[in-house]
Amino acid sequence: MSSRTTFPLLPLRNGVIFPGTTVTLPLGRERSVALARAVRPGDILVVVTQKDGSVSEPTEDGLYHYGTFAKVQQIARAGDREYRMTVEGMGRFEMAHLVSSDPYWTAEGSVVEEPVSNPAEARMLARVLRERVEELAGRQGGAVSSSVRATEEQPGLVADQIAAGLGLATDKEMQVLQTTDVLERLRQVAALMAEVSTLSDMRRKIEGDVRKEIGKTQRDVLLREQMRAIQKELGDDKEDDIGRLRERLDNAGLSEEARAVADRELKRLEAMSPQSPESNVARTYLEALADLPWSARAEAKNDIDAIKEKLDADHHGLEDVKKRILEHMAVLKVSRNPRGTILCLAGPPGVGKTSLGQSIADATGRPFVRISLGGVRDEAEIRGHRRTYVGALPGRIVHALRKAKVKNPVFLLDEIDKLGQGWQGSPEAALLEVLDPEQNKAFTDHYLEVPFDLSEVIFIATANTLETLSAPLRDRLEILELAGYTPDEKVHIARSHLVPKALREHGLDLDALNLTDPALSAIITDYTREAGVRQLTRQLTKLVRALALEVARATDGKPHKLTIDADDLQTHLGKRRFFSEVAERTQVPGVATGLAWTPVGGDILFIETSRMPGRGRLEITGQLGDVMKESARAALTYVRSNASALGVDPGFLEGQDIHVHVPAGGVPKDGPSAGVTIFTALTSLLSGRKVRSDTAMTGEVTLRGRVLPVGGIKAKVLAAHRAGLTRVVLPEKNARDLDEVPEEVRKHLEIHFASDMSEVLAQALEKEGEGDTATPSPEPVATSTTTSTSTTTT
Repeated sequence: MSSRTTFPLLPLRNGVIFPGTTVTLPLGRERSVALARAVRPGDILVVVTQKDGSVSEPTEDGLYHYGTFAKVQQIARAGDREYRMTVEGMGRFEMAHLVSSDPYWTAEGSVVEEPVSNPAEARMLARVLRERVEELAGRQGGAVSSSVRATEEQPGLVADQIAAGLGLATDKEMQVLQTTDVLERLRQVAALMAEVSTLSDMRRKIEGDVRKEIGKTQRDVLLREQMRAIQKELGDDKEDDIGRLRERLDNAGLSEEARAVADRELKRLEAMSPQSPESNVARTYLEALADLPWSARAEAKNDIDAIKEKLDADHHGLEDVKKRILEHMAVLKVSRNPRGTILCLAGPPGVGKTSLGQSIADATGRPFVRISLGGVRDEAEIRGHRRTYVGALPGRIVHALRKAKVKNPVFLLDEIDKLGQGWQGSPEAALLEVLDPEQNKAFTDHYLEVPFDLSEVIFIATANTLETLSAPLRDRLEILELAGYTPDEKVHIARSHLVPKALREHGLDLDALNLTDPALSAIITDYTREAGVRQLTRQLTKLVRALALEVARATDGKPHKLTIDADDLQTHLGKRRFFSEVAERTQVPGVATGLAWTPVGGDILFIETSRMPGRGRLEITGQLGDVMKESARAALTYVRSNASALGVDPGFLEGQDIHVHVPAGGVPKDGPSAGVTIFTALTSLLSGRKVRSDTAMTGEVTLRGRVLPVGGIKAKVLAAHRAGLTRVVLPEKNARDLDEVPEEVRKHLEIHFASDMSEVLAQALEKEGEGDTATPSPEPVATSTTTSTSTTTT
C-alpha cells in the first residue's frame, strides 16, 4: 500500500463508482458545487458513498471508508446552483480520515492494492463472465448491460465493469468494491449475476402470464357484449340489470348534479365485466343513488286541531313542546314553505323524549326514523366512508333517508349528548352541517359525494344534559327543557297510558286491574322517586304480572279481576323504598336541606356541619368539586365577618375545627348554588338554632351576603315537592322562572324569595325558643338515601 495523500472528496448519496467506468454526476450541495468550481478536467479526486443518503452534511462516521479514485473528464453548469461532472473511475481508495470540509471536503488516504491469488483461474473466469454477459444481454433485452470493455487480461476490471452493469443495490455494490482479491471478486460477481438472471427470468414469466390473462379478459368482455346484443335482438331483457338500474335512476328524480354523476357511473359500469370487483362497487353506488328520495315527499297533515288532539292523547303535559310543534305546522300551512325545524328535548330519563318523537311523526303524518347516537365515535358513522375504502357505506343520515323513502320525515337523533370522541374524527363536528338550516340543504355524504337537501326534515334531538355538547352544536339546536312530571301528572299518565298499555301487553282485559287512588299515589311517592315515569312503569308492570299469574293458575275459566289498595302494595311490590327523612335529619342544629340539579332530574341534598376541638381548620368532605368547596369557604368567611349580627360567638374558631359534609359521598357534586344552604347550616350550627324541617333552599351567596340567581329552578322545585317539603327559599332574581313550574305544584308550596342572607335566615331558621334546642352532636349524621350515580350540580 502506497503512502497517504490528501485528495478532494466527493460524497455520493447512493450508488458506487467502479474503476473502469465513466459516470456523469449531478452536483447540488453547497460543498459539492464548491468542489466543481475548484477542479479542472484532468484533476484527480476521490468518490465515496454515504451510509445514509438522506443526510445532507455527512460526517466521517457517515461515509464508507472504501471509495474510488476518479479522473475529472468534463464539468458543465446545469443551473444557477447546480453542476454536472463526468468522472472516470481509476482505482480503489481507502480513506484514513477527513481532513477538512470547507469550502469542500478533503480526505487523506491511499491506493488499495488488488492482489490476484491465481492469475490463470482469474483470466479463465473473466472470459466466462464476459461471454455470459453477452448472452444475457441478447436474451433478456438489456436487463444486464453488455458494456464490458476490459479483456480477460484485466480480470479485476472485468469484475468491476460487470458489477456496475448489474443494477445492484448500494450495499451489494459496496461489498464488491471492498473485495480487494481479484479472484474472490470475480466469484462474488458471478453469484450476483446468477441471482439477477433468475429474477429476470421470473419477471418475464410473470409479464407473460399477465398479458395472457388480459387477453382472456378482453375476450370475455367481447363475448358478453355479443351475447347482450343477441338478447336485445331476441327481445329478451329479463337479465338486463343495467337497463333496470337506469330506469330506477330515471324515476328517482335526481338533481342535475346527481344525474350527471349517475350517467358517468353507468357508462363505466357498462364497460366493466360483471365479474369485476369494480362492477359491484359501481352497482352498489348507483343503487344507493336510486334509493334516495330526491323528490318524494310525505303528505304532511295541516289540520292544527287534529295534530293537537293527537299529541294530547299520546302525552300528558309537555305543553312547551306541543306548542312548538303546532307553531311549526302552522308556519308550513300559512307560508307553504316546506322547511323543517331542529329541536332538542333536554331532560332526565323517563319523561318521554323518545316517544314524543314518534307522536310528532304520527300527528304530522310523516315517517319516523330513530337514529341512535349513543357511543358513536367515528365521523364516518354520520357522513359515510369514502368509496376508496373496501366495504365503504353511506352514513346513518343517508341510511335513514333510504329507510324513510321521503325527504321530509321526522328524524329522532337519540342520546345526542352521548356522542364519543375517537381518533377517526369527531361525530359531533359532523353533525354541525346536518343541523344547520343554512347548510343542510346541500348536505354531502362522503360516500355519495353529491349534495342532498335535508332542509325539509324535522330533526328532534334528545339529551339528558347539555353540558357535554360543544357550544357550536348547542347554538344550532332549539332547546326545550323537560324538567319532569308532578305527582298529579304521573297519576294521569298511569291511568291513561301506563296501566292500559301493560294490560294489553300481557293479554289481559282493560278492566281486569282495579288500582285505587291511594294505592297509585303510594306507588308514586313511596316506591319511586324520579323525574320521569320509567320506574313507575316497572312497578305497575309488576302488579300486572301478579294478575297474570292468578289468571294462569285459575281453572274455572272465569275472568279474574284484581283490586289493589294501599295496604296491598307490600304484598306485591315489597317493602316501602323511600321515606321522608328531612324532619329526622334537621332535628339538630347544623343540618340544612338544599336543592340540586342532576342529569336525571332535580334532587334534594343535605348539608351537614359539625365542630370539634382543633386549631380553627375547615374540613370539607363528600366528593365536592372546586366550586362547591369555594362556596363553603365563602360562607364561613361571611359568618366570621358578621358573627355578632348573626348571634354567633366571634371567637368560635379558637380551639375548634369546622367540618362540612354532604352525604352520598360516592356521587360527585359541584356548582355554586349550595352556597345559601352551606351558609344556613353553618349559622344553625354556631347559633344553636335549628333549620326548619319543611324548608329547602338554593342560591349562590357572595362574600357580602348577596344571594345570586341559579339555574334549574323548575327541576329543583319539583324535587322539593316530590320530597314532601312545603316551603322553598329561592333567589329573588329567580322569581321570573316560577312561571315554568306547574300551577298545581305552586299551590302546594310556600315559596319565599331572598336577595340577602339575612332574609334567608329569617325564613329558614326556627325562631328563638321555638322547638327543642340541642347542643350540636359531634357524631356524624346518617348518610343520605340519594341513589343517583350521576354528577350533582347544586
